[in-house]
Amino acid sequence: MDWDETETLVTRTGFRFFLRPVTHRDEETLAALFRQVSAEDLRFRFLSGERGSSEERFTELLSDPAARATSFLAFDERRDVIASATLRGDTAGEHCEVAIMIRAGSKGRGVGWTLLDYLVGYAINAGYATMLSIEDRDNHESIMLQRQMGFATEPVDDEPTLVRVRRRLR
Repeated sequence: MDWDETETLVTRTGFRFFLRPVTHRDEETLAALFRQVSAEDLRFRFLSGERGSSEERFTELLSDPAARATSFLAFDERRDVIASATLRGDTAGEHCEVAIMIRAGSKGRGVGWTLLDYLVGYAINAGYATMLSIEDRDNHESIMLQRQMGFATEPVDDEPTLVRVRRRLR
C-alpha cells in the first residue's frame, strides 16, 4: 500500500483512520474486507445475499474515472482494512450514488458518518447536484444516519423492499 496517498480522518468519537483510493492491486484487501463483513451488511451493500469476492464485485469497487466511479479503502492504525466507500456518478455529472461497507468490528465508532461526510464534500467538489443511495428498507442504521445528514427518503417504484435516499448538493 502506498501510504503517501492516504488522508487521515478522525471521527466524532476521536477514532482515527486512513483513507486512500482503491487500486487494481487491492483484490486481496477487498477480499479480506468481504470476509470481515457480516452477511447482513454484505446483503445491504450489494442488495443481494451472495457472499464472496467475485470478479464483478471487485470491479464494482475499483475507481474508474471513465465510468465516473471513485472508490476508497479505509484502514485503522494497524493498517487493517475497516471499510470501503464508493461514489459513482452519472455520465452527465449531475447525480452520484454512494455506497459504504464497514467491517463489523469497526462499527459504532463514527466511521460511517465520517466516510459519508467525506464523500458529500468530494461530490460537491466534483460538481454533482444530487447524491443518492438505494437502501434495503431493513438497513435502519444507514437510513437513519443519512437522514441525520440531510438526506430525504422516497420509495423505489416496483421495489417494496427498497428505499431511495437522496440529498441535494447544490
